[in-house]
Amino acid sequence: MSERYTKRIETIVIGGGQAGLAAGYQLSRRGLPFVIVDANPRIGDAWRNRWDSLRLFTPARYDSLPGLTFPARGDSFPTKDEMADYLEFYADHFHLPVETGVRVNRLSKQGERFVIEARSLRYEAQNVIVAMANYQVPRIPPYAKDLDPRVLQIHAHTYRTPSQLQRGSVLVIGLGNSGADIAIETAASFPTWLAGRESGSIPYRIDSVMGRYVFVRVIRFVGHHILSLSNPIGQKQRPKFLHRAAPLIRIKPHDLTRAGIQRVPRVVGTRAGIPLLEDGRTLDVANVIWCTGYEPGFSWVDLPVFDVDGDPRHHRGVSTVVPGLYFLGLQFLYSMTSATVNGVGRDAEYIAGAIASRARLTDKGAQQQAHATTAA
Repeated sequence: MSERYTKRIETIVIGGGQAGLAAGYQLSRRGLPFVIVDANPRIGDAWRNRWDSLRLFTPARYDSLPGLTFPARGDSFPTKDEMADYLEFYADHFHLPVETGVRVNRLSKQGERFVIEARSLRYEAQNVIVAMANYQVPRIPPYAKDLDPRVLQIHAHTYRTPSQLQRGSVLVIGLGNSGADIAIETAASFPTWLAGRESGSIPYRIDSVMGRYVFVRVIRFVGHHILSLSNPIGQKQRPKFLHRAAPLIRIKPHDLTRAGIQRVPRVVGTRAGIPLLEDGRTLDVANVIWCTGYEPGFSWVDLPVFDVDGDPRHHRGVSTVVPGLYFLGLQFLYSMTSATVNGVGRDAEYIAGAIASRARLTDKGAQQQAHATTAA
């Protein structure tokens, strides 16, 4: 690649969502040069491009990034577009250098410098922060290709509104928070089945007075301080949180029944081109919405930093394998709140501090080498 396409920067942050912007804020506070790159055309698109009725699970008072309060009534639950607009304003307010429309294809290392390749662009950096969630690539079971072509298939990642569906019944596959929310929405206009088992539900209404003002404070305290790597309880519970589904938060099981949604067992394959349930029944439906989660999506990281489960090996986001590489925004990076808007700021501060310390050591080493050369 021609030299003129190479950009050199001390630190590059890959991902311009809440994690990347929080990292940018903390780096900026320390006077460290950096650039944030994001694949989306616009800051906040990771939220903006989700289904239309999505709202956050936490009141606005807990939805702020460091340095800037979320501009909404504290007890309200922001919409996904309000969160997207907040992130865009946040970047503008702090003059964070974000380059949008840059999709990274490969992250590798040559000598002491990282090489980031993104189509016609090439970046070289001393530090890289991968500021992305664990879940990036929609997961769809292999048997999906065996469904009859007349069945419209869509993943929650690209679902926006029931108007995308064709006439007829709907099967939502996956009973997590996304599946429950979407099934409630489609049931208002279509006969809807919901397949799978829920992993429990929280024992209160998040939009009740107690939920907004009492329980959310307790849950946040526990998730932020007790369920963390500095606490033996958090150390013990972390593996469970990494590899199990979250409980239902806004929707309760009886809400599904009240909405007229028919619950069915897990889908295990197809028969004659239609979904096959584990109890042997089949469902002849017109639409299938896959709410089956995501894969990590780190295949572009060409560095030996992952364990056998595909999780980055790190301590509080600092790679324990490759110096200068950092991860931010991951599930339980340091605590249960690490992947949330409210929790990512603390992790970003820690990582920015680690980068600042590394920069000081590098400068000290360079000065000592220069002094030795002069003395010789």
